[in-house]
Amino acid sequence: MGIIANRLSAIKPSQTIAISAKARALAAEGKDIIGLSAGEPDFDTPDHVIEAAIAAMRAGETRYTDPDGTPELKAAVARKFKRDNNLDYAPSQVSIATGGKQILYNALMASLDEGDEVVIPAPYWVSYPDMVLLAGGTPVIVPCSQENRFILQPADLEAAITPKTKWIIFNSPSNPTGAGYTHDDLKRITDVLMRHPHVWVMTDDMYEHLVYDDFKFCTPAEVEPGLYDRTLTVNGMSKAFCMTGWRIGYAAGPESLIKGMRTIQSQSTSNPNSIAQAASIAALDGPMEFLAANNEVFKARRDLVVSMLNQAPGINCHTPEGAFYVYPSVAGCIGKSTPSGKVIENDEDFVSELLGAEGVAAVHGAAFGLEPHFRISYATATELLEDACARIQSFCASLR
Repeated sequence: MGIIANRLSAIKPSQTIAISAKARALAAEGKDIIGLSAGEPDFDTPDHVIEAAIAAMRAGETRYTDPDGTPELKAAVARKFKRDNNLDYAPSQVSIATGGKQILYNALMASLDEGDEVVIPAPYWVSYPDMVLLAGGTPVIVPCSQENRFILQPADLEAAITPKTKWIIFNSPSNPTGAGYTHDDLKRITDVLMRHPHVWVMTDDMYEHLVYDDFKFCTPAEVEPGLYDRTLTVNGMSKAFCMTGWRIGYAAGPESLIKGMRTIQSQSTSNPNSIAQAASIAALDGPMEFLAANNEVFKARRDLVVSMLNQAPGINCHTPEGAFYVYPSVAGCIGKSTPSGKVIENDEDFVSELLGAEGVAAVHGAAFGLEPHFRISYATATELLEDACARIQSFCASLR
């Protein structure tokens, strides 16, 4: 009998983390690598947030807190949901965890029984299906094509729902595509869900503030108040506030679910970092002007990357509404060969050969459940993005 549990046999290591680690290792060997695989803003945490953390340390806020967050941070989260999303939550309906990933994991562990199904639109964030599997559930993957802007179609959702469906996991703007659901897009989805009262909604709104052009963010319980009592609205500090390493995620939903999540967390990690919690209050209640400035930079980078990728032979890149990713199709490259004779049979071959030939690290589409694509994060310096896209153009032009 081995030491590793059988349930891990179906679980894959995070591909985004693995490829980022490979890129760092190659760079450490002295190779000229441009890493575009990590979903992390390249801006610093705002000064007022850092100062709040320093003040909290000096004030002695360095001890255990309640397992799922301080009352002060829960109150700040409740204010945020009312201010930004017109959703009313009491602090008792709020959970704070060590990043949005732990929020999602806690919710699935607290709610799934063996055989429960979870509908996951693809492309999806790499961790959704594996967390469902770890919790004993069954992922039900619903492909969402580039032709439909990577947006889940109501008829496809209807077809995926069964009596065993417990959740749908929803993510807008999306990682990996950047696709954002308009109010009308979302209303068509919530109309389907209103016909299935046994299905709960787990909405991952982590990229809420990272939207461009005239796109208006909305969240399911805001669009359809009838879903309020079966929706977990998830968000966090990492992306918009440039606080990836601080590891604070939060969610609000029905008290019974929040209580179950608290039980899971109290027997695993206990409380999130006390200093990061104090800093998060300052972030949520403080000035937001930096968001518009950051988004202007992200938008310019998005436009640059989309334009340059669409000039690469064999690549077709959709313009995303938000986040800081593009998810171009490489269908036009499949079946071609590299100068060394390697045939590009799938998108994993494409990104592997791209890394070897041009030193550009990206993540293949199969990791996100929809091929043949690859994901690029444009949350990096503009001059590096321009260099990387030129290298991708060169690589595609070399294929025969």
